[in-house]
Amino acid sequence: MIRTAHPEDARAVATIWNPIIRDTAITFWPSERNESEIAAIIRDRQAARHPFLLSQDEEGKVTGFGSYSQFRAGGGYARSMEHTINLAPEARGTGAAALLLTALEDHARNAGHRLMIGGITASNEISIRFHTRMGYAEWGRIPAAGWKFGRFHDLVLMGKDLAG
Repeated sequence: MIRTAHPEDARAVATIWNPIIRDTAITFWPSERNESEIAAIIRDRQAARHPFLLSQDEEGKVTGFGSYSQFRAGGGYARSMEHTINLAPEARGTGAAALLLTALEDHARNAGHRLMIGGITASNEISIRFHTRMGYAEWGRIPAAGWKFGRFHDLVLMGKDLAG
């Protein structure tokens, strides 16, 4: 099940996000996020009319989250969005990521946005394959774009034209 996040969901989001931040190069964010920071992100996205969505299992436990925001600052990029999706380990392979991404794309399309972009660490082959299955194409690679764990990481930009 997919639902809209609320600031009160920050603890559940932190439980998923912080191990990814701490233990992987999936995100280049350098330090864990506290609940008040996550609640502010949720509020900020919603104030900008951008979704922050959660996936839940049958018992109602939050198993993942997804959101999008404008790809780059400035009015010229107002119809180009960049998404993020993160899952709890037990949700990987369950279809939750596809549900989240489809919901984000539907929201963006209905809001009149044209492009959906994912910035993916080049070593994250699972995410690259997932995005390919979801109709995304590689639009570029930026060598040494991110720094984490004492080394540089390449960034792959994958995109999809929501207009077809």
